[in-house]
Amino acid sequence: MYRVWNYLSEYSLLLILGALLALGWANIDYDSYHHFVEYPLWDHAPIGQLHDGYRTLTLHYLVNDLLMAMFFAIAGKEVWEAIALKDGSLRGKKALTPLIATSGGMLGPIAVYLGLALLMGTDTYQAVANGWAIPTATDIAFSYLIGRLIFGAGHPAVGFLLLLAIADDAAGLIILAVFYPSGELAPEWLLLSLAAAVVVFFAFNSIPRRLDRHKQHRPNSTWMREKLGVWPYVIAGCLSWYGFMRAGIHPALGLLPIVPTIPHADRAFGIFAEAERHLTDLLNTLEHVMKGPVEVVLLFFGLANAGVLFNAVGDATWLVLAGLLVGKPLGIFIMGWIAAKPLGLGLPKGMGLPDLLVLGFVAAIGFTVSLFIASVAFAPGQVQDAAKMGALLSFGAAIVAFGAAAIFKIEKISGNDD
Repeated sequence: MYRVWNYLSEYSLLLILGALLALGWANIDYDSYHHFVEYPLWDHAPIGQLHDGYRTLTLHYLVNDLLMAMFFAIAGKEVWEAIALKDGSLRGKKALTPLIATSGGMLGPIAVYLGLALLMGTDTYQAVANGWAIPTATDIAFSYLIGRLIFGAGHPAVGFLLLLAIADDAAGLIILAVFYPSGELAPEWLLLSLAAAVVVFFAFNSIPRRLDRHKQHRPNSTWMREKLGVWPYVIAGCLSWYGFMRAGIHPALGLLPIVPTIPHADRAFGIFAEAERHLTDLLNTLEHVMKGPVEVVLLFFGLANAGVLFNAVGDATWLVLAGLLVGKPLGIFIMGWIAAKPLGLGLPKGMGLPDLLVLGFVAAIGFTVSLFIASVAFAPGQVQDAAKMGALLSFGAAIVAFGAAAIFKIEKISGNDD
């Protein structure tokens, strides 16, 4: 757990700093904050927000659409390893209960959000309905940090929480791609992303490995690694990102098709596992290289997205909070109970139903991904700001989780690093 703690705590601190700076700046001088975030870095650019027949690259676009692709690539790497590699955390019977609980953590918030919106009236429903996915998010970093404080590093609920959060992120990536296009859809451009992934996989990964069969020193793969390094995958990533942008699918997801093509370890070592620090395969090496830049990206993400006025609270705020604080814990608990009891899949040894309920409250911290979805679900304005305020206030789930842990007398189990 040591690497998880350091990895996610570093991300969290810079993200919080960026969000606090944005909140302070926006409430002191909103006009200058807005001018900073939407500052046109390059007019008539080859990339950027399309308007009036040309694209403009702004700071907001640079952060949310381009640089955040690295953040989603790292999350995607963990998801892919957990699903595809031997001993992956999301493979086999051991993952069924967390996966079924995750489905509840998605469906519960959607039902509460849309159900309450309907009760508020047709006008309100039409104004806020597109934000249904905002409360489905679970922030891996903050949820893990709070979960560790409540349960302790050695509690099985912490591993369960990480599996749930990773599965939730995987579902969130699919939702972003399918339901929140960034522009008019032009799916033929996805062929560019597909071609980039196929070419880089076969030319620089699969074929050299096949040629190296029965050759102890692996001359072809070694030559690729030493002479070309990461550059074929960087170029393929750029092409894939551009394909996503032109296709109208959110380009922050544009690196995901390239992640599985990169040479990787033969087995998974766990989500953000300590052992990965010592792996030298190209995929883990790239993750290590990206770690520092992504921390800075998250600082700017908080700065570019959390600048909302304190009086921005509105219907969308309460709907997002209700989805997260009511729908997510209930959904996780109900579906987790169904998986554990009626379906007979059980919970990890040492974890009970009270732990599952408290874990549901911990998972209700949406923050990073909720902010991201809010920024694409609504056009800039009052409803978007209100939805973002709900994402920011989801930190209140931590207080509720600590209260629930005290009520149910959750026993903290320390790990070796405590």
